[in-house]
Amino acid sequence: MQDDRDTKGRIFDIQRYSIHDGNGIRTIVFLKGCVLRCRWCCNPESQEYRIQTMMVQGKPQVIGRDVTVREVLETVKKDRPYYRRTGGGMTLSGGESLCQPEFARALLRGAKEEGITTAMESMGCAKWEVIESILPWLDQYLLDIKHMNPAKHKEYTGKSNELMLENAKKIAQSGMTELSIRVPVIPGFNDTEEEIRAIAAYTRELRHVKRLHLLPYHRLGQDKYAGLGREYLMGDVLPPSNEQMQALLKAAEAASGVECQIGG
Repeated sequence: MQDDRDTKGRIFDIQRYSIHDGNGIRTIVFLKGCVLRCRWCCNPESQEYRIQTMMVQGKPQVIGRDVTVREVLETVKKDRPYYRRTGGGMTLSGGESLCQPEFARALLRGAKEEGITTAMESMGCAKWEVIESILPWLDQYLLDIKHMNPAKHKEYTGKSNELMLENAKKIAQSGMTELSIRVPVIPGFNDTEEEIRAIAAYTRELRHVKRLHLLPYHRLGQDKYAGLGREYLMGDVLPPSNEQMQALLKAAEAASGVECQIGG
């Protein structure tokens, strides 16, 4: 019988010493593949499952490599002292980790068996059975909710949001993991107080949410589009101002009834 740690998957990066995407100091494993095509995506190299070549500072760079769970955990285990001191651990990101469910599940299980806490950043865009099989090995679910309007969600991401919102309810009701809601604040898409209040009110309905994060749009991934030979669809859109983010934070706090913060 195959050992779970021999399970293979495709990643494009492992980032150590991160203080985002979960509690404490994290090691973030970025998986290839995504079901959405968000206009503002800062990791466009994550969207395709296939291995790609991207121009980086004028030089071609191969994006994507196939690894086993065992190989990834060797890197993750190196920073165990930092996890212990800060309450950190391993986070799966992407792309959408649920696009590689067997690999994601085996990675999370392997980390837990090593005594390392786990988190996953995800849109929850998968069959519930897939998510349910992962929850026993997950300490924190960092769930993106981008908009409450299905048509606008589809226009800007390529998919409607009904499945994701339904899964959010089921994740919250399961009580199996600490749930945080993360909202990328995107000018022209969801940056009004009305739109943020709608997401925050839904967060209140979920009842079992630890925290709500507002993540301001940034342009840090723009050069990657040129490197992949793709157009950056956000054009010259500027990040929201600090004043606007503070106003949205107040709206979120009032409507959600949970701890809210900018960033994280």
